[in-house]
Amino acid sequence: METHFKEWAKPGIVPPGAHATPEVGAGETLDAISGHFRIFQLRDGHRFSTDDVLTAWYGTTWASSPSRVLDLGSGIGSVGMIAAWRLTGARFVTIEAQEDSVRLARRSAAYNGLDGRYEIRLGDFRTTAVLAGDERFDLVLGSPPYFPVGSGIEGDHPQKVACRFEMRGDIRDYARVAAAHLARGGLFACVFPEGGTRVEDAATAAQLTIVRRRPVVFREGEPPLIGLFAMMRRDDLPTGMHDRTWIEPPLTIRCADGSVHPEYAAVKLAVGFAP
Repeated sequence: METHFKEWAKPGIVPPGAHATPEVGAGETLDAISGHFRIFQLRDGHRFSTDDVLTAWYGTTWASSPSRVLDLGSGIGSVGMIAAWRLTGARFVTIEAQEDSVRLARRSAAYNGLDGRYEIRLGDFRTTAVLAGDERFDLVLGSPPYFPVGSGIEGDHPQKVACRFEMRGDIRDYARVAAAHLARGGLFACVFPEGGTRVEDAATAAQLTIVRRRPVVFREGEPPLIGLFAMMRRDDLPTGMHDRTWIEPPLTIRCADGSVHPEYAAVKLAVGFAP
């Protein structure tokens, strides 16, 4: 696996199914995201993050063989494409409201040879126009914005603002839509800041149970800033399991000296990055 990854990661090496001469526009970059997959990003816009990597890894770890996957508020496609790299037999639907992000995601999907199983829809997932009422998914992924509008400095690029601030809904909307479109026994995986009760309140309102959660520590010795959450519909759980959450040990990203922690190195390997 390591040899295979390093070979495709070399500059100028083109992955199977990809365009031999990708057109990278002004102000854009084409970057490694998972194994031989690449992603188009704006140099000064929203760029994929550790949070995206963790969301895709967590969801595909606890729902390891889904046939249909939904990615809500999918942005430039980072969470969905990492998941697609891991779940080679799954079909994907992703929904994003920003046209610039959808444009980039569609180019990335085509470059990575995903067109046959990866549908990118433009629209607001809170509306009924982008998802049919009877569409069901074994795994729903989400990386919601963290902050209410007006709670901080919003930045100078609209793509960044919508990814950080709740311009089109919040964790409650993600949980509600996920619950409405989960197949029986399906899983909703998301990332959100630790502290407060917003995730718990959203899950309760959507009739979901947080079955697993894992705090994330960005530097050894510091408190966790975000958490990973895996939820299921209450009605799908056995009696007595409706209010039980398995809290996993914290996942540490970097050691105290700034080096990559062995735990996170293992996560990166699992999603096709060099450790």
